[in-house]
Amino acid sequence: QVQLVESGGGLVQAGGSLRLSCAASGFIFSASNMAWYRQAPGNRRELVAFITRGGTTNYADSVKGRFTISRDNAKNTVYLQMNSLKPEDTAVYYCRRDYGPYVDWGQGTQVTVSS
Repeated sequence: QVQLVESGGGLVQAGGSLRLSCAASGFIFSASNMAWYRQAPGNRRELVAFITRGGTTNYADSVKGRFTISRDNAKNTVYLQMNSLKPEDTAVYYCRRDYGPYVDWGQGTQVTVSS
């Protein structure tokens, strides 16, 4: 079955960096669009960045210039490099896969940015 396993979250000081990974299995990774979402307490889940199967990327305005999404189809993994982190980036970060009508989510990884 489809599995998306996030890793790389943790506690970091403002201005620091983290790299999230999402290891995928159970489907044809190279044919799927992938995305990172986040959800802070009391807030709705929001799109952070996505990357199409062709490699086209897009970002939320709040992270443009600081975050970079990438994928390695040979490793069935999507990454989110997060630089210049701010306290407002604190959230649970989720990996999402889109393929036609199919949408799958990972379990999430906590990112906490201290001021």
